[in-house]
Amino acid sequence: MSNQTFLTVQALTTYVKRKFDADPHLRNVYVKGELSNVKLHPTGHIYFTLKDDKTRIQAAMFRGRSSSLQFKPENGMNVLITGDVTVYEAAGSYQLYVQTMEPDGIGALYLAFEQLKKKLQQEGLFEARFKQPIPQIPQRIGIITAESGAALRDMYSTINRRFPMAEMLLFPALVQGRGAAPSIVKAIEQANRTEGIDVLLVGRGGGSIEDLWAFNEEDVARAIFSSRIPIISAVGHETDTTIADYVADLRAPTPTAAAEMAVPDHVQLVQHLNNQQRSMFLAVQTLLKQLNKRLETARSAYPLQYPDRLYRPFIEKLDHLEERLRRSSTGLIQEKRLNFDRLYAGFQYYTPIHRIQQETQQMKQLETRLHRATEQAITSQQQRFVALMRMMQALNPLQVMERGFSISYQEGEVVKSIEDVAVGKQLTIQVSDGTIETVVETIIPKEVK
Repeated sequence: MSNQTFLTVQALTTYVKRKFDADPHLRNVYVKGELSNVKLHPTGHIYFTLKDDKTRIQAAMFRGRSSSLQFKPENGMNVLITGDVTVYEAAGSYQLYVQTMEPDGIGALYLAFEQLKKKLQQEGLFEARFKQPIPQIPQRIGIITAESGAALRDMYSTINRRFPMAEMLLFPALVQGRGAAPSIVKAIEQANRTEGIDVLLVGRGGGSIEDLWAFNEEDVARAIFSSRIPIISAVGHETDTTIADYVADLRAPTPTAAAEMAVPDHVQLVQHLNNQQRSMFLAVQTLLKQLNKRLETARSAYPLQYPDRLYRPFIEKLDHLEERLRRSSTGLIQEKRLNFDRLYAGFQYYTPIHRIQQETQQMKQLETRLHRATEQAITSQQQRFVALMRMMQALNPLQVMERGFSISYQEGEVVKSIEDVAVGKQLTIQVSDGTIETVVETIIPKEVK
């Protein structure tokens, strides 16, 4: 064992990878299976597992290849793949690097169409509540299509035939190929920046699904939805249906039909106006006949032949009302005068001079009462003060001591009993004119009889 050379894991993996890379049978292999664990990386790379009922293999499709996909890979989808099989050295596992991918059973474009249709439908872009009404008589019509296409000629001729007074503005755009979708979006935005356009016709002539694919792009659908100008889609033939048809405010089966929907037929319009004019003339004529008949009936009426008889009862009624008004006014004036006299008498009672006199008299009464109450209070307080002084003099200890009494203290405490002192202790005796310091020599208890 000591003479053997041991490979590193990296060296062994590199050797296996070279074997894989050198095998022509692992180049451009054709594999079909079911997608699982699909991860769409923000960089545009796609990582997934390709499996069947017995085994599975890791796979990757880098952005350079995935950008050309017409559909979105999803878990559970069966696909047909071409690619190379090699070893991913970092993990030591073999992996399939995808070059092309298409759905197994249905076309990639059809699948992409259904996926985008489902997505926009869930967002509500197809709902009728967002559809704008198409003006009945547009003055300026915008057309977005190829500058040299048959669709443009058809729309021009149809509009000129049906409604020649309408003004048409062309916003040329690519309608087929890689740059078609951005070109259509740009034309829609340019038309929305142009003032006075009443309706937009967006479309092209018929073709294969690949030819019409620009009208199935998400950017075009969102530009149509965001347009402030109503849009009529005019894509392909009657059997062709695109995402633009679902989003547009009105769908026309062909460009010619779109032009017919956009403008009225001036011959029919003039005929309609003539019919309306005749109807209005007949209606006014009928109304005039009815009014003349009513006028004649009114003229022959009895009241109008003798008009004075109409207002005679009202003259009598007016005179009667004037008399009632006169009587009522006289009574009302008398009543108001009595009320005035009453109010004036009451007002005199409440004049400022009368009120001042009342208040002055009341103030003098209050002053007299206050003076009496003050004298009584002072006399009462003087008497109380004298009584308190006498009581204080009677209770004053000094007055008691002047009659021969004294107070004894031992260490600052008043001596109240013989139990409060002891032989040999010093006492302080307070008399009326000073203090006496003494020492206890004998304690004689009081005899109990």
